[in-house]
Amino acid sequence: MGVTGFRGRVVALAVLIATAVVAVLVVVSHVLLSQVTESDANALARSRAEAVAANVTVRNGHIVLVESGNEALDTVSWVYADGHLVDGIVPGGVLDRVDALVGSGRSQTVTVGSDLLYAQPILLEGHHVMAVVRVDLTPYETSEQRSLTMSLMLGGISILLAGVVAHLVVGRALRVVHEMAALADDWGDHEPGRRFDLGVPRDEFGELGRTLDRLLDRVDNALADERRLTDEIAHELRTPLTALRGEAQLAQLAGHPLAPAFVLTEVDRLNAAVTTILSSARTRIDGGTRCDLRAAARQAIAGRSVELAVPADVDVAVAAELVVAVLSPLLENGLRHASSRVWITARVQPEGVVIDVLDDGPGFDPAEVDRVFEAGVTSGDGHGLGLAVVRRLAASAGVAVRAVADGHGRVEVTFPTPEAIT
Repeated sequence: MGVTGFRGRVVALAVLIATAVVAVLVVVSHVLLSQVTESDANALARSRAEAVAANVTVRNGHIVLVESGNEALDTVSWVYADGHLVDGIVPGGVLDRVDALVGSGRSQTVTVGSDLLYAQPILLEGHHVMAVVRVDLTPYETSEQRSLTMSLMLGGISILLAGVVAHLVVGRALRVVHEMAALADDWGDHEPGRRFDLGVPRDEFGELGRTLDRLLDRVDNALADERRLTDEIAHELRTPLTALRGEAQLAQLAGHPLAPAFVLTEVDRLNAAVTTILSSARTRIDGGTRCDLRAAARQAIAGRSVELAVPADVDVAVAAELVVAVLSPLLENGLRHASSRVWITARVQPEGVVIDVLDDGPGFDPAEVDRVFEAGVTSGDGHGLGLAVVRRLAASAGVAVRAVADGHGRVEVTFPTPEAIT
């Protein structure tokens, strides 16, 4: 229905434009033809009047007409001398208008019905002479009517052709859309990896197909990322559950009660993991989230021997819980590999605030620098999230995390600022 409606609107628009163009052309051509025929009729009338004037002369004090031998001219040309008709036969239907033209004594043109009357003075010494001629306008009017009829017929045919051509052209152009829609319906949920693959774009619909292919690629990648995230989160949540189950089974076999402290620790790890995931999800929804970076960093450091060198009054556009969730595993990783010292620094860059988590340990191997973010890597106590989950959750909130191989342990975390987002 949508495609049909679109085609109908395009065809209607094409017909409307063609109608407007044809109407303008018909009107303009009719006006021009009318002007041409009027000019031709006036030229014919002047030619006849001049021919009559050339045959008028004075003999023995009287106005005489040198006859041309064509009696037909008597019905279309008349000569008046001193107010009296001296040659020609004036029809009764135009007699009054002819008398008025003669009485005016000047060149003048009038239309009476389908006749054009033209009066022209003839200069003869001592006499007032007027030549009046008649031109039948019927052939000219007939020609104009025929021309108008032909123009209207051709215009109607042109409008019809414009509608048919527009229908065919739009239908052919929309064939690609029909094929794409049919392919998409056929794929459904069974072949999400299929693409339109229309090749090099030759028109706007080809560009649309390529754009949709890229969009489907991004959607497919996003779904794959979500599946990987689910797997990673499931792994991290399963770790404390596995520990709890193992300890419970050992206690059951040994006949000893399960230590409450151990249970609480593992439950806290589970709760912290779930809280972090929920906080990250809310951060992605709420665009107005912000926190004081130094205060959040202090929460991440709590209970750890870590130096803090973060300036005060620096806000970032993420929740404090997310800052803690990102920095805590990195600090645990640094403390595990440091020789004697772990510290945090901050620097404000145009793209955001860059936090450096550093330690004086051996650092990362350049060839293995990305392995620290692989799924399954844990960071001991803390939030119970592996670095792969931390990096993914951080990325979902616009936070970039990367390890740097510079001879010492160093991880860069770039938090967006509220100013950068707005």
